[in-house]
Amino acid sequence: MSKDDKPGTPRDSHYARLRRAHREAGAGGARPHVMPRPRPGGGESVQPPPDGLVRLYGLHTVRAALDNPRRRIVRLMVTRNAARRLGLAEPADLPFPTEIVEPRALDGLLGADAVHQGVMVEAHPLVPKRLGELADTPLLIVLDQVTDPHNVGAIMRSAVAFGAGALITTSRHSPAESGVLAKAASGALEHIDLIEVRNLADALNELHAHGFATIGLDSGGPAELEASFAARRIALVLGAEGKGLRHKTRETVSALARLDMPGAIRSLNVSNAAAVALYAARKFLGSAQ
Repeated sequence: MSKDDKPGTPRDSHYARLRRAHREAGAGGARPHVMPRPRPGGGESVQPPPDGLVRLYGLHTVRAALDNPRRRIVRLMVTRNAARRLGLAEPADLPFPTEIVEPRALDGLLGADAVHQGVMVEAHPLVPKRLGELADTPLLIVLDQVTDPHNVGAIMRSAVAFGAGALITTSRHSPAESGVLAKAASGALEHIDLIEVRNLADALNELHAHGFATIGLDSGGPAELEASFAARRIALVLGAEGKGLRHKTRETVSALARLDMPGAIRSLNVSNAAAVALYAARKFLGSAQ
């Protein structure tokens, strides 16, 4: 029995589990991470993070990162108050460097507009699954150049809530993993694969080959969304606000469908539309079992 396995208080057990998970995540066999690239809406830090790392902040975001055995954390900066709120009675026992700081230290790194709530971690980006490894999930969500990290984060939160297995975005004109996106996702980033693809049409065709019906949401779609469900695997495809789905995407999806909105307002924010579509798809998949 190692010293990490010795019986002790619940706190000791929790830190022991974190240490083991951190060692295992850093062990060989993991795919090399991709260095994050600057993206529209992704430059939230006054000082950029070290090369190859991302900065995640906020109580829910950091708590989820600490609890995720796949997340390789390099450094934690936390105020005493935030440490108490996170239940970190002995931050020095964590398996990575930890600094107790004043809020202004985080302001200097993240900017005064970042709602960091007194805590930030520097960590390696998560390594997502490949498209061919998604056969174990019946529900995906695909974004066609949705650029706002707040919208993408909100969509990610809904995707996790309704059991989607991955969120697929384009490599260009989409936000990278960042503090802004993670804060908007409120911890959901640690529970879903964020997969970037270079060519969305090729990715959709690959999903077709794996048995997914890809349904593009379009206000002028010929059928209501609920009437478009038939397959046991569904990938919902949403475009950016304003321009919607690109022409090539519209040509490639299995079907185009609309959300029925009988009220005076006939459109929704993309994150709200995603939540409604995810709910409808999950209801269908549940009834089809």
